[in-house]
Amino acid sequence: MIKRTLSRLLLLLLLVTGFAGTISDNTLDKAERKYAAGLMKETYKDAVKAVKGLTPDQLQFKAAPEKWSVQECFYHIAAAEKMLWGLFEASMKGAANPEKRAEIKVSDEELVTMVKDRTKKADAPVPIQPKNTGYKSLDEAMADYKTSRAEHIKYIKTSTEDLRNHVVQMPFGWIDCYQLYLMIAAHSNRHTQQINEVKANAGFPAGKN
Repeated sequence: MIKRTLSRLLLLLLLVTGFAGTISDNTLDKAERKYAAGLMKETYKDAVKAVKGLTPDQLQFKAAPEKWSVQECFYHIAAAEKMLWGLFEASMKGAANPEKRAEIKVSDEELVTMVKDRTKKADAPVPIQPKNTGYKSLDEAMADYKTSRAEHIKYIKTSTEDLRNHVVQMPFGWIDCYQLYLMIAAHSNRHTQQINEVKANAGFPAGKN
C-alpha cells in the first residue's frame, strides 16, 4: 500500500514538473531566442566599434550647434537602454493581456526595420536627451551600456516568462514584450547610424596619425 502511494505521488510529481517545464520552455522557441540574442550582440558590437579610438575632438564635434556629437549619441544609447528596459520590466510585471494581441499590426522584422529607419525622425524623450543622462564621460556611458547588454542577453537566453502575451502600447502602436526586447536592440543601431553620419561629415576632425 505504501509503495503504491509513493509510486502515485512520484508519478504525479513527474507529470506536474514535466507539464510546467513544457509550458515554460515553449514560451519562446529557439529561433526567437537566437534572433533576439543575435540582434543584441550585433548592435552592441557595432555601437562600440563606431566610437573606438576616437579623439576627444572627434567625440565632441558637432555638425551644427543643435546637432548631437558622437559622445552625446552614445550617452543617449546607454540611457535609452536603461529606460526602455524599465518599461519592459514594468510591462512584464503587469498582468498578461493576450486579448490585446489583435491590436499588434507589425511583425517582428517590420518592427526592427521601422526602428532602424533613420528617414523618420523623432525627438528623444527629455530624460534621455544627452544633457540629461547624467553621464560625465564616454567611458562611464560605455561601462553602463556594457553591463546592461550583458544582462539583457542573459535574460533572453534563460527566461521562461511569457513575453508574447504581455502587450504594451507604444506611441506608434501596440507590440508584445518580445518585440519590445527587439526594439531595445534595434534602437542602439538607429543611433549608431547617427554616429556614423557625424563621422562622415566633411568637417569631422582628423584622427591621430
